[in-house]
Amino acid sequence: MTAPPPVRPPAPADDRPAGVPAVRGPSKLLAPLRETGKLFALAAEVTRAIFRRPFQLREFIEQFWFVASVTILPAALVSIPFGAVIALQVGSLTQQLGAQSFTGGASVLAVIQQASPLIVALLIAGAGGSAICADLGSRKIREELDAMEVMGVSPVQRLVVPRVLATMLVAVLLNGMVSVVGTLGGYFFNVIMQGGTPGAYLASFSALAQLPDLYISELKALIFGFIAGIVAAYRGLGPRGGPKGVGDAVNQSVVITFMLLFFVNMVLTAIYLQIVPPKGG
Repeated sequence: MTAPPPVRPPAPADDRPAGVPAVRGPSKLLAPLRETGKLFALAAEVTRAIFRRPFQLREFIEQFWFVASVTILPAALVSIPFGAVIALQVGSLTQQLGAQSFTGGASVLAVIQQASPLIVALLIAGAGGSAICADLGSRKIREELDAMEVMGVSPVQRLVVPRVLATMLVAVLLNGMVSVVGTLGGYFFNVIMQGGTPGAYLASFSALAQLPDLYISELKALIFGFIAGIVAAYRGLGPRGGPKGVGDAVNQSVVITFMLLFFVNMVLTAIYLQIVPPKGG
C-alpha cells in the first residue's frame, strides 16, 4: 500500500510564493504627515492664485459680507467681558504688588497683543470657517467641483481664494474693533469697580505701549484669518462619506484651526519679544 502524497499548504490569498513575507503598506503614522503636506500645498496654491486673473470680485464681496455679518456682533459681545476679566485680574495682581499705576498699560497690552487676535480668529474659525467648510463640502459631494474642473475652471481660484481673502480682511478689521471695545471695557471696570484713576490708567498705557504692539496684533489677525480660511477650505474640498462626512469635516476644521492658532500665536509672540525691545528697555 503506497503512502498518500504530501499535503501542500494552501497558497496565500495574494498569490505570493510560499515563504515570501507580505509587503506592508505605508505606515499609518505617515498619514498625518501626508495631510500636513496637502494642507501646505493648498496654502501655496492659494497664495499663487491670489495674483492670477481674473479676480472674483463679486464672490469676494459676498463672502466678506457673510463672514463679517456672522462674526461682528459675537466679537463685540465677547470682547467686553474678556477685557473686563483681564483688567480685574491684572488690577488685583498690581494691587498686591503695590504697582497700581501700571494696571492700565498691562491690561491694554494683554488685550491688544494676545486677546484680541485670538478672539477674532476663534470666532472666524467657529462661525465663518465652519460655514465655508460646509459650503465647499456640499459642493464636493454634489460633484459641482468636479464639473468645474471638467470645464477648465479652477475651484481654488474661483471659490477658495475669495473666501480666504475675505477671512483675512474681516480678521484685520475686527481685530481693531475688538481692541477698542476690550480696552474700553477694561478701562470701565478698572476705574469704576477697582477705584482706579483715569489719568493713571492712560498714563501707564502711554508709558508702556508702543506702535509695534499694534503692528504685531494686526499681523497676528491677518495670519490667523489666513489659517482659518485655508483649513476650512482644505477640509471642505475633501469630505469622506457623503453628507455625514461634511459634518465631520466641519468639526475637524474647527478643531485643527484652534490647535494651529494657539501654536502659531506662541511662535509669533516669542519672535516678537526677541526682536522688538520693550519700551524704555
